[in-house]
Amino acid sequence: MVLPTRRTRPLPSLGTVGARPTTLCAMSHATHGIPPAPPIDGAEHVHSGKVRDLYRYGEGRLLMVASDRISVFDFVLDTTIPDKGEVLTRMSLWWFERLAPLVPNHVLPVDVPEAVRGRAVVCEALEMYPVECVARGYLTGSGLLDYREGGEVCGIALAAGLEDGSRLPEPIFTPATKAAIGDHDENVSYDAVAAGIGADAAAHLRELTLAVYGRAEEIAREQGIILADTKLEFGARADGTVVLGDEVLTPDSSRFWPADEWVPGRAQPSFDKQIVRDWATSTGWDKSPPAPEIPDEVVARTREQYIKAYEMLTGEPFDAWLARTAA
Repeated sequence: MVLPTRRTRPLPSLGTVGARPTTLCAMSHATHGIPPAPPIDGAEHVHSGKVRDLYRYGEGRLLMVASDRISVFDFVLDTTIPDKGEVLTRMSLWWFERLAPLVPNHVLPVDVPEAVRGRAVVCEALEMYPVECVARGYLTGSGLLDYREGGEVCGIALAAGLEDGSRLPEPIFTPATKAAIGDHDENVSYDAVAAGIGADAAAHLRELTLAVYGRAEEIAREQGIILADTKLEFGARADGTVVLGDEVLTPDSSRFWPADEWVPGRAQPSFDKQIVRDWATSTGWDKSPPAPEIPDEVVARTREQYIKAYEMLTGEPFDAWLARTAA
């Protein structure tokens, strides 16, 4: 069943929460380690993020191209992960199809330019809500750090005695700010989001986020994967319809753990970029430019985990997807 679509327009910013501009075409090109976007015939470059390059591609349309760039701790690293852009694109499309009964998405049925085939989609230009919509079913990452400091996450009090990897009694909505590239996203309370975009809009985003997480968690668990948490982004059409945008449920935006290896009280094995996070932490890097170069062995392991996540979820060999897009 599709959740009720409320026609609530987002405000241009979250005010004191510190959001970035919400209109995609108005976003400036930050240069924190991001190489220039390649020119594409028939497309006008408008913005580059940590991983994706956005182009204006006709009236009311954007071309969203997933690169092989990887970021950790909100910094873009110079080293790339081969085939990462294809994994992110295909996985997002796979999830968008399965979540369509819950919420509309921004993907348009339009062919992409040959130069970016397999790693790009054409999508609607939306007015994006200036908030990262995070759902957590397990305690880890920044949520664990907040919990250890005060026993709560984003203003939500949790029971005492939880550990790294503990399953929560029920999933929680823990929003974060959208930081500029090079800055760090910050967890904020639900009340702060409601104050910035309005109570109705905040309630609807929370409802959608938890519904998407709940359905995705069920699907992933059936394939032997725990979806520990995920970050979603929503936008609004001109008529106010709320739409799921950006990427969805990829190893970049989510934590995927092998279900048969889950043991609370420790860092969990993962199918995401935790390998790179762990390596970056082990180097003693102070999380300021320049970032160290990722060793070949870490690159290979990261690529392997991204592809493994795709294959376990979809049941399709990744090489089959590459062959299909190259045909």
